Amino acid sequence: MSAKTPTPREHTVHTLTQSFESQRRAYLNDPVPGLAARIQHLRALSRLVQDHQDAIIKAISDDFGNRSSTETLFCEIFLVLDGIKDTIKHLKRWMKPQRRHVKQMLYPGSKNKVIPQPLGVVGVIVPWNFPANLTFAPLTSIFAAGNRAVVKLSDRSGHFVRLLKRVAGDYFPPEKLVFVEDEHEIGPDFSALPFDHLLFTGSGQTGRAVMANAAANLTPVTLELGGKSPAIVAEDYPIEIAAERLMYWKLLNAGQICTSVDYLFLPEARVSAFVDKAKHLVNQRYPDLQSSDYTSIIDERSYQRLWATVDDAREKGATVINMAEGGEGDGSLRKFPPHILLNVTDDMLVMQREIFGPLLPIKTYRKREEVVEYIKGRDRPLALYPFTKSAQTRDYYIERIISGGVSVNNCILHVAQHDMPFGGVGASGMGHYHGYEGFTTFSKLRPVFQQGFFDGLKPLMPPYTTTTSKILNFMIRLAR
Repeated sequence: MSAKTPTPREHTVHTLTQSFESQRRAYLNDPVPGLAARIQHLRALSRLVQDHQDAIIKAISDDFGNRSSTETLFCEIFLVLDGIKDTIKHLKRWMKPQRRHVKQMLYPGSKNKVIPQPLGVVGVIVPWNFPANLTFAPLTSIFAAGNRAVVKLSDRSGHFVRLLKRVAGDYFPPEKLVFVEDEHEIGPDFSALPFDHLLFTGSGQTGRAVMANAAANLTPVTLELGGKSPAIVAEDYPIEIAAERLMYWKLLNAGQICTSVDYLFLPEARVSAFVDKAKHLVNQRYPDLQSSDYTSIIDERSYQRLWATVDDAREKGATVINMAEGGEGDGSLRKFPPHILLNVTDDMLVMQREIFGPLLPIKTYRKREEVVEYIKGRDRPLALYPFTKSAQTRDYYIERIISGGVSVNNCILHVAQHDMPFGGVGASGMGHYHGYEGFTTFSKLRPVFQQGFFDGLKPLMPPYTTTTSKILNFMIRLAR
């Protein structure tokens, strides 16, 4: 009897498993690459991006339908290249063993140190909204720590992943880096592999499934999720400046950003001024929504979901303001017009789930305590954006509202700082990467104790005597 022909999905999973096993064998044969090898890998990563910059921009735009090339250059190409350069600059220092204190009275002549060592093979699950950044930024940390990587991209990033698969072999052997195309919904199979670490960026719902699959292998996970990140404009902050910055970030990538402003708190008396300024800015910056400057919604399902969210809010009593003078636009390009929603309530879809689009709900407040109580009553957000000139007001919000990160008087820019960790908390994620924290996330910080010539514990060895008790009682008195 002839063997059964594997289905395309079974073939993809088999190939994936072979890639993982090949990398695991390579890791066991060369577990700790030195500084020169790691820098070589980082420079190769940088060359890959530079050599194929235009192709990357086009592939991502093709996946979106239209993605602003300026946004790809700034949010993806520049940040990735700058991050690699910064990592190379600091890597030698990061790799050095760290000397740690040892209590010489108990362990005379002994030494303590912590050695950062590679974990092995790291799995990376990349979303579609910033596919280059969320591929190469993690790889920067993974390679800096000396690991190998298998990277699965979204089924919505077909053009981009096929480009990477085509060119990656010119820069890395498959034993170092493999890109996987998700043609057959292999996400569960991917997260079920016994990686030494797994990084997932995406929705909370999928993140829970990824974590459950990883738990079967006791694979540690870093989860970069989303949620409803609030902005708060204080009475003392100029409304024009707040509007300029908030609307820039809210409409970047058409709002399809995990750290985007998901709703805005304004003092009651300042709503009209904000709406007027925001409407002016939208039409000044995007006089034609069909232009290449304004990014498309990723697919028809997401486009229709946004319209359903607007309709739901309107039916439940919200005031819906279309900010674009051109009206609803051309649905064939999936250019969703920016909207502000006033008088929103918690029973509306727009306040219940992450928006991931150019909709900005506005809530009003009279006292800052109202803001804190509202946000504290919900899942911890990925980001918090207080706008104020007052250090006291700033600290009031930062101390009382726990979030993954904070940008004060602007949005999202904390994510672009190479010397700060990026990550969520609670429902918005766990773990960190970027910069040194990325290096440590993908390293085993291995503690090493080296015994000195004289063993200070010898007097405590059995048989136990009254002398043993006296020594222990003396040590306990010193420890008090």
